[in-house]
Amino acid sequence: MQSIILLHGAIGAADQLEPLAKELSSIGHKTHSLNFSGHGQTPFKNNFGIAQFATELKLFIEENNLSQPNIFGYSMGGYVALYLAAQYQNLMGCIITLGTKFEWSPEIAQREIKMLDSKTILEKVPKFAEALEKRHGKNWELLLKRTGEMMIDLGNNNLLNAAIFSKIQNKVMIGLADNDSMVGEDETNNAASKIMSASRYTLQNTKHPIESVNLNGLRQVISSFIR
Repeated sequence: MQSIILLHGAIGAADQLEPLAKELSSIGHKTHSLNFSGHGQTPFKNNFGIAQFATELKLFIEENNLSQPNIFGYSMGGYVALYLAAQYQNLMGCIITLGTKFEWSPEIAQREIKMLDSKTILEKVPKFAEALEKRHGKNWELLLKRTGEMMIDLGNNNLLNAAIFSKIQNKVMIGLADNDSMVGEDETNNAASKIMSASRYTLQNTKHPIESVNLNGLRQVISSFIR
């Protein structure tokens, strides 16, 4: 039975991937998921960011005695998986990403963090604020703040650079939603071109949010690739 770990995105949580987990389980895949620290009411650690989340993924694999599990990483989850793969070549199996942002600069980071202002969210989209509190608990505003800080760090030091990509030996498939307003085709193609064993796929009629994905289509992409 093929094991696969599903990784959520920034300010997301494992529960968002439960529908995909059910789809994959229905065709025989053993699925696992985790909440990165600070997400989904999981306590914050002293450190917050890609390196910390990669450490948490490594520990999850070891503590659950998983032998080279496959990985599906949505958005930030894909970034974390690829960062970890560059450090530990034999830890994971195939890696599939979707909607992962690879291009970062100070300007891009400043643009992205504008969407993380908790006061604006409370005033203009209170239902989104309610959803964030329900998913992450009373510390949801702190999560937005620390996520913004992480993005600024990435803007100043993009951890997935050409040197890191060249170290990835896993079989990788990098995906993009055709109507993704956050991630561009050029940055996606560029990342795929720098990884030794990488291919590309595009989901049609899909936006960035994982909730917009056609689960049957994504299940087929993932299953075909890891088999």
